[in-house]
Amino acid sequence: MSMRTSSALVCLVLAACGDRPDEVDGAREEKISCAVDGEADFAQVCTVRRDVGGRGVTLTLSAPSGGFRRLVVTHDGRGVVAADGAEPAIVTPVTDGSIEIALGSDRYRIPATIKSREPRQ
Repeated sequence: MSMRTSSALVCLVLAACGDRPDEVDGAREEKISCAVDGEADFAQVCTVRRDVGGRGVTLTLSAPSGGFRRLVVTHDGRGVVAADGAEPAIVTPVTDGSIEIALGSDRYRIPATIKSREPRQ
């Protein structure tokens, strides 16, 4: 499971993306931008759902077509990793307070706090 985050430490913090997130089984589901199913341009048509369980925080990214991807939030600076490990999650910081996650040909943008890596003293 490789992941690329340039030189930034990614701390994932989901914020309210849409105007009114839906509640599904006690978990918040929020609209996010994505480019999936062969689309070249991003559109705010996907959702992200945040669940807390035995593996920690799991994000489920869902497309309008019904396809979905699951990610596990890490605490080691990588941000997220693919939950099933079938395709690696490639994380790239985006300048507007979000990260882009590429899984195969699908790309998603989710809110995140990006902190610079500072050498330990």
